[in-house]
Amino acid sequence: MNETEVVLNNGVVMPKIGYGVFRMTDQAVCEEAVVQAIRSGYRLIDTAAAYGNEEAVGRAIRRCGVPRDELFVTTKLWIPDISYDGAKRGFAESMEKLGLNLIDLFVIHQPYHDVFGAWRALEELYAAGKARAIGVDNFTQDRLADFLFWTRVKPAVNLLECNPFFQREDELAYLKSLGIQMQAWSPLSAGQNDLFHNETLCEIGAAHKKTAAQVVLRWLTQRGVAPLVKSSDPQRMKENLDIFDFTLAESEMRRIAGLDTGRTCFMPRNTGAAVTAFLEQAVTGSAPSGKVTDKPQK
Repeated sequence: MNETEVVLNNGVVMPKIGYGVFRMTDQAVCEEAVVQAIRSGYRLIDTAAAYGNEEAVGRAIRRCGVPRDELFVTTKLWIPDISYDGAKRGFAESMEKLGLNLIDLFVIHQPYHDVFGAWRALEELYAAGKARAIGVDNFTQDRLADFLFWTRVKPAVNLLECNPFFQREDELAYLKSLGIQMQAWSPLSAGQNDLFHNETLCEIGAAHKKTAAQVVLRWLTQRGVAPLVKSSDPQRMKENLDIFDFTLAESEMRRIAGLDTGRTCFMPRNTGAAVTAFLEQAVTGSAPSGKVTDKPQK
């Protein structure tokens, strides 16, 4: 293992930076972007049933010229399938669409519906060697504590929104105490709050001859967070990986810590009405458009 990788709590090695394909609904565009990302050096590709592009990702994997065993593929179980039988069905459908016989990381995408039944199915898939690791997404401390109390296999990963404006320090400390790897979705806040021109980030970047985005990604990895990034620009793809040749000083880390607002950069789901509306979108099949405010990635 090297600095570009992390070891999960079951011993599986995962790349520290991944390439995400959320909102890439054009199949040809998604396929080409994933091919370019892999050729740029990405080895972790993150997709999901809800993204509607697993088939495009599968084609890219077969086209890219990199052996399958050198790639780490994540996909996720969407809300209508979050149950015991649904998880078995959803996993099989994702495997078929991806054209794979093994998923590196299979994740419960949201903390709703029958997460306990779904997890039992994931535990069985994991025990059968069909998934190298299993995890969860968007489980806050309270939900995760309840989940862990009643389940047998600890998740290897929890994906959460994490960026300079919503730093999740308490969540990160909790996950570290449990030995669960935190992955960051939308680490660049989809450019919100004018992140790419933020004075603090640009000043720190100038000192290291790096961009504001590179500073953010380095800041995350130094905190022990594994970011998922997205870009269709090959040059930007390479830049987002080029963060392991410099180190942020403690004083620079403290300056970035000062950017935290403690609030999500997107639409919060902390009320009954917000959760109900989100679930209605998921069940009626409008989840991809409904998730625009939920989970953008750069």
